Amino acid sequence: MASPIEIQFRRLNPRAKVPARQTALASGFDLHACIDAPIEVGTMPVRVPCGVAIAAPADADVQIRPRSGLSAKGVMATLGTIDADYRGELMVTLYCLPDAAPFTVMDGDRVAQLVVSRLAAVEWSEVASLDDTERGAGGHGSTGVR
Repeated sequence: MASPIEIQFRRLNPRAKVPARQTALASGFDLHACIDAPIEVGTMPVRVPCGVAIAAPADADVQIRPRSGLSAKGVMATLGTIDADYRGELMVTLYCLPDAAPFTVMDGDRVAQLVVSRLAAVEWSEVASLDDTERGAGGHGSTGVR
């Protein structure tokens, strides 16, 4: 097993919760709202503060992702990348789908999850042509809708 990725964090608010896995085999660390008053989420995106800042190492890929339980209710979190040089507060952008009921975020609510993986070393190589594949340039549903 690879060595753990160390993510340093700082509480910006004493009530802030440390991102944590809810089960031993969960891949995501839940992010909790750290707010002084409830936030109403409708169809327009709103940013929900989490009360923590992190310092991820350069080889870490840190992503904010939606929680499936909220998504099932029509409450969506936008995907977000936390770059290794970002030191500001973690914020989760939430919005409701048009047919979903408005949603109220309360202090301490789990609003998204943080997924951490290792970045691959990438070297870009410009070429005159790419090799042929069966799929070719087919995309955007070309392999079927389902």
